[in-house]
Amino acid sequence: MPQMETVHISVLLQETLRWLNPRSDGLYIDATFGGGGHTAALLKASAPNGRVIAVDADKTALQRGERRFVAEIATGRLTLLHGNFRSLGSLLPPETAAQGILLDIGLSSDQLSDAERGFAFQTEAPLDMRFDPLAGPSAAELLTELSEEEIADILFTYGEERHARAIAKRIVQFRAEHPVTSTGDLVKIVTSVLPRRHDEKIHPATRTFQALRIAVNGELSALRDALPQALNALTAGGRIVVISFHSLEDRIVKEWMRDEAKNCICPPSVPVCVCGHTARLKIVTKRPETASNEETSFNPRARSAKLRAAERI
Repeated sequence: MPQMETVHISVLLQETLRWLNPRSDGLYIDATFGGGGHTAALLKASAPNGRVIAVDADKTALQRGERRFVAEIATGRLTLLHGNFRSLGSLLPPETAAQGILLDIGLSSDQLSDAERGFAFQTEAPLDMRFDPLAGPSAAELLTELSEEEIADILFTYGEERHARAIAKRIVQFRAEHPVTSTGDLVKIVTSVLPRRHDEKIHPATRTFQALRIAVNGELSALRDALPQALNALTAGGRIVVISFHSLEDRIVKEWMRDEAKNCICPPSVPVCVCGHTARLKIVTKRPETASNEETSFNPRARSAKLRAAERI
């Protein structure tokens, strides 16, 4: 059974509030509700009349939110919506014009600590890894259906795992005799290829689990889909804040913001603009913000977080 209360600690909370600058007459969207920490801060900072719409693909997270924010939901200050942020445009009310939107990408501590979900390699559990347990194939199903080459590509691309081919080969050898159905199975496979050294800080299975989670949930394609929809939901002067935890995610955000801040996105080889693109964003963070030493001391997960912000023109 999942825990009743959140154990997730929101990262870069004060930085998020500084860039979104919530006010009492504003509407704010938390597109990745998670443990609700950012939502709580937005509600407090925009009191007494500011409103928040919070979205999450994980029904368990929303159920926690319903218990935590009874008063705010009752007064209409908070609306919780179930769905993946890749469908943000269809989830939000028509003609939404928000003063601020937050996308905090990645896995919450609640999901990691829920053994039944299969996100963590420290606990024996079914190898699921889906944010929404009813959406798409699980990690176990992917490892059953995909070819050795496809598995290796996932591990190398999303996990930057140097030993992707060797691990993929061992997965295929293992499944020929026994389906890969649990976190323990996968850890056994990876550590048979990469035995853990006593001086090693990162578990050998870390990159493999990360890569599979990203693939199972289509996280990178979801981010690419969500960004333009978030921009469309912003009013002029409204701001978008994106917090990422992976270099691939940060690159997507950086390049998208850069393109949306240009009046032309034609390739350099095109002498005259034919795209007709006009700038819709002004980037307000010159470089990504990262967590302070103080924050990482009590929340180590914040160590890899990067925050970028931009303003709708």
